[in-house]
Amino acid sequence: MSDSAAELVFDPDALRERYRVERDKRLREDANEQYVEMTGTFAHYLEDPYVDEKTERKPVTDEVDVVLIGGGFGGLQAGARLRDAGIKDIKIIEKGGAFGGTWYWNRYPGAQCDIEAYCYLPLLEELNYVPKEKYAFAREILDHSEAIGQHFDLHDCALFQTEVTELRWDESIERWIVSTNRSDAIKARFVSMANGPLHRPKLPGIPGVRDFKGHTFHTSRWDYDYTGGGPDGGLDKLGDKKIAIIGTGATAIQCVPFLGEAAEHLYVFQRTPSTVDVRGNSPTDPAWAEGLQPGWQKHRMENFNSMISGVPQEEDLVNDGWTDLIGKMINQFQNAKADSNMSLEQMIETANFEKMEEIRARVDELVEDDDVAEKLKPYYKMFCKRPTFNDDYLPTFNRSNVTLVDTDGKGVERITEKGLVVDGVEYEVDCIIYSTGFEVGTSYTRRSGYDVIGREAKSLSDHWRDGTRSLHGMGSHGFPNVFIMNTSQGGFTANFPHLLDESAVHQAHIIAHALAQGYNTVEVTATAEEEWVDTIVGFTGGPLGGLGGPDCTPGYYNNEGQPNPNAQQSAPYGGGSIRFFELLKEWREDGNFEGLTFK
Repeated sequence: MSDSAAELVFDPDALRERYRVERDKRLREDANEQYVEMTGTFAHYLEDPYVDEKTERKPVTDEVDVVLIGGGFGGLQAGARLRDAGIKDIKIIEKGGAFGGTWYWNRYPGAQCDIEAYCYLPLLEELNYVPKEKYAFAREILDHSEAIGQHFDLHDCALFQTEVTELRWDESIERWIVSTNRSDAIKARFVSMANGPLHRPKLPGIPGVRDFKGHTFHTSRWDYDYTGGGPDGGLDKLGDKKIAIIGTGATAIQCVPFLGEAAEHLYVFQRTPSTVDVRGNSPTDPAWAEGLQPGWQKHRMENFNSMISGVPQEEDLVNDGWTDLIGKMINQFQNAKADSNMSLEQMIETANFEKMEEIRARVDELVEDDDVAEKLKPYYKMFCKRPTFNDDYLPTFNRSNVTLVDTDGKGVERITEKGLVVDGVEYEVDCIIYSTGFEVGTSYTRRSGYDVIGREAKSLSDHWRDGTRSLHGMGSHGFPNVFIMNTSQGGFTANFPHLLDESAVHQAHIIAHALAQGYNTVEVTATAEEEWVDTIVGFTGGPLGGLGGPDCTPGYYNNEGQPNPNAQQSAPYGGGSIRFFELLKEWREDGNFEGLTFK
């Protein structure tokens, strides 16, 4: 062992073994099949609690230049960049009652962005707006989404409370026919799919999930009629209620403190503890905001993206939990340069061990009961699961009315008419709240609710059966005039709106060129698609740029710990998001539209 490793206050070998044991006890052969699709008797979990009733309207059969599917950050940024390019004839189709996407649905108490708001909220300079706090809460984010729609004149072209049921290419008129659940049949020259990766909630397939006689809801459809209060708290109807919450991911970390404060008793059912780092939120300094120079948000986003990508910067502008781990890795590298016995992989592992030891030590500092504290400690690599940041979650377990029910990696055993069973013990409750996240590893058609039928009636789901096939993750051969906004074969970054904006700019550039030149179609060539697939597969490191690898504890980052034969081909660009964004810019500046055919 090197001198650097010998100075560690922990045993790396012991930690590796502990991580392995914790991972193995959570492995399940059913992987994503452990979750129940919200159809049939579970369809009511998808109902929109934020509108009084469905707005009636006549079916739309317009012909437009561009249809945007999704009214979240992706659709809003695509709409904004199309407006910047002078494109006016747009329709936006959104299943919610307003703009916002995930921030329309996630209105649970304490909902807050976990990427710094100055980087996360899109188009701040365009709207001349600076968030009120370093980490904005959901209400402000939802208001900002509406403001984007107003600023770029997107409301009048939006079809809310509407879901796409099919996207089919009509060769005879060279248009996409966009069908919806409102009997719409819109003819579109171009379509941009901005559905987003986290919008269809999932339920755990626990035996007896249909048997419970009490009240239930999913956190993405929070029932304030039952709990009282609102997104800021004040859940005043829970004072005589015993509440169970299943799941301890990013959502539960934020809402559990409010439930613990309000409920007669709260039971938190945990399969895998999250990493819970310092939140450290603070109001925006007015003097700082007034001194911001043009281009400040783009610069800040790129600084953050560089830091979390391991590219040293003169200054860490964001300076939070996301950049802290990377900073440790850089320090390890600098300290170990003279140590020929420590490889780059060992330096990265050591920095990761150090950061996770900090996370676990913080649990001991904030949780009074030693046994409860031990159960709340995560034993896996940082970024195996989505990191969380909160200053109130861990202290909530010091309350006498809050019980952590740790399932030792197994999950809830079964649900009865009266409650939940773990290790043979039944916990009787009045309400079960499912904080079980969104579908990620399921099929695209299941998550989106529709398929894309291209040339010669070929479906995109068939075309991608063995993994994504695209150019730059945005378009596929055989599917003209359709663009996709996602991370697969694109540039993954923790700050997802950054990727969405780069994608929106790129798509608007191509669409504007086609419209200006009078072209009817633009399509990825078969050769360009094959070359990009080869580029993606040629990188090593696994899906999500090395995050959520096969040695990680199961989660949506790694297909619930099960091998996925399509993972490498559907992975993000292995050169990292910085190089990917540069590649797109160079492609646009070249002006040859390489890999596309216009007709």
